[in-house]
Amino acid sequence: MPQVLFDSLPPNARVWVFGASARLDENARTKLLQAVDEHLAGWRAHGSPLVCARDWRNDRFLAIGVDEAATGASGCSIDGMFRVLQSLQEKLGTQIVGGGTIYWRDTSGAIQSGGRMAFIDAVANGQIVGDTPVFDLTVATVGNWRENFERAASTSWHGRLLKSESVTRGE
Repeated sequence: MPQVLFDSLPPNARVWVFGASARLDENARTKLLQAVDEHLAGWRAHGSPLVCARDWRNDRFLAIGVDEAATGASGCSIDGMFRVLQSLQEKLGTQIVGGGTIYWRDTSGAIQSGGRMAFIDAVANGQIVGDTPVFDLTVATVGNWRENFERAASTSWHGRLLKSESVTRGE
């Protein structure tokens, strides 16, 4: 029973969250999810199948969860997952792994992304405030993916960037 439905994973299951630097169209999304599903179907750690699942949101965010109560993911198995995603980036025309991209919703509700300086500039211009929805790719459990992935900037690690901007402006 390696691959299961994401909803069946317990809240304390480990999760890795990846954001595409650009919204994926249907063709790119299909390629990505097929490749991920193929990998998860055979994903193992030290020869034991991992109880795992994936979730997809907003045509941008991929979560891969593992119920480590059944079998813990090893460094090699995690590296394998990252290699699969890295190999897809060029084909999909977007960065998925690494890069330090920050994601937030603008006032129209559209998802925006950029580096740390782009986020700080948007804070300085008043485009991002404490209640601006942000996406926290650092969540570590399935429960946090479900409940705290998208939340107000002031309640996430992003809040530090709101404060650092007010300090740099002399407030």
